[in-house]
Amino acid sequence: MKILVIDTALGFCTVGVFEVQDGVARALGLRAEPMTKGHSERIGGLARDAVAEAGGFDGVDRIAVTVGPGSFTGLRVGLAFAQGLGAALGRPVVGLSTLDALGASVQAGSVAALIDARRGQVYARFWRDGLAEGPPEALSLEAAAARIADLPGATLVGTGAPLLADSGMDRRVDDRAAASPGALARLAAALDPAAAPPTPLYLRAPDATPPTRLPGQPRAANTA
Repeated sequence: MKILVIDTALGFCTVGVFEVQDGVARALGLRAEPMTKGHSERIGGLARDAVAEAGGFDGVDRIAVTVGPGSFTGLRVGLAFAQGLGAALGRPVVGLSTLDALGASVQAGSVAALIDARRGQVYARFWRDGLAEGPPEALSLEAAAARIADLPGATLVGTGAPLLADSGMDRRVDDRAAASPGALARLAAALDPAAAPPTPLYLRAPDATPPTRLPGQPRAANTA
């Protein structure tokens, strides 16, 4: 299966074309640049170069895009670009969990995928011997540390891993800024497009709040 992957959720802007067979992903064309903003300016050029290196769009079976958790702006850029390509090419677009992709990026039996969510929290998902233990969650550092303590020998992966590196003994820390593109391709090949729509995954309400009055509208009188 030939898959075009797009990842703008975390600290990279990545576009790649992969051939996936028997669980092995082979890169045909790949472009990735570290960035936390500016994805909208670069994603088109990276896609053009990656697809050209892969020999064009011919044979692409599906498009995969990370849906979060991650940067609000980055996610929206990636999702819009992937859905636009899918509509233009007539190809299905599947959504990939950023945490699942991080977990699949390391070769380990027990894994804690952790993204720094700021404000004393991490976005997290845990696997024991390859089996997921519950859905993705937004956890306090204390709650995440308690979960990790119950996973002997677990690998901590993601931008939140250094925050919890001292939460137990016998821990390997992989603080990569984004998931492996090959892991994205492997996950995408195994998904049913009908069960993995490209819709954003938010584990916490946005920091921004809607305005309490319209522009030009007078402030409410203080009756206190």
